[in-house]
Amino acid sequence: MRQEKISTGSFDLNKWLFGGYETDIITMIAGPPGSGKTNFVIIASVSLAKKNQKVLFVDTEGGFSIDRVRQLLSENEIQEDVLNNIILMKPTNFDEQRKVFEKLLLTLKKEHVSLIVIDGMAMLYRLELGDAAQIDEDVEEDEKDEESKKRDGRIKKVNSEMARQMRTLAEISRKQNIPILITNQVYKSFLSEEDLRKGVKPEMNIVGGDLLKYWSKCIIQLDNERGRRSAVLVKHRSLPQKELSFEITNKGVRKRGWI
Repeated sequence: MRQEKISTGSFDLNKWLFGGYETDIITMIAGPPGSGKTNFVIIASVSLAKKNQKVLFVDTEGGFSIDRVRQLLSENEIQEDVLNNIILMKPTNFDEQRKVFEKLLLTLKKEHVSLIVIDGMAMLYRLELGDAAQIDEDVEEDEKDEESKKRDGRIKKVNSEMARQMRTLAEISRKQNIPILITNQVYKSFLSEEDLRKGVKPEMNIVGGDLLKYWSKCIIQLDNERGRRSAVLVKHRSLPQKELSFEITNKGVRKRGWI
């Protein structure tokens, strides 16, 4: 059986991924700020919206840009028609993100959605986790253990909610054959002074760790090293790990050369 896919919105990315993003899985696009993550998901969203297909776009970082949408359109394409096919949700905290997932399920019952995008899947989760980990330093010494238990309980609750959201997305993609694109941040591992002297390069870790990597069956990691952009296919069900050097243009994404 042939695996169904949707266009990435870029000829070169489609070729690199042998047809585009798979429809029954979560694809994670991870990378540092400025590496092109939001561009990737906007380009894919506009590509479908231009075909009169509905896209549900959850923007947690304020990265969705109407100006960017306008750049991707040709002269004979109407901006309003494209934007009307993109259902935009903008949660500002983790509780609002939880409510968005409740609305998401209701929306899918009313609308035929061809793509779901979560731009900044772990952004609000990371902030909530930081708040949950705080301990009141003013409590008495004999109350410290109780305060620690409360902190651990808060952290467990936040992690449980994130796991529920990822599981919900996985079930939607698998059962309803709707492709899911999520973006995520990465951070560099800590190196000792000795490692730095030896020229050891820090590892790039994905925010959310195994929790988000487990549910994502395709992982694409982006980087922007001194203006040289690259994409690495870290995880895929049928393709080997490989790398693509690319550039972002007004009209989308194109290759700079195969690696």
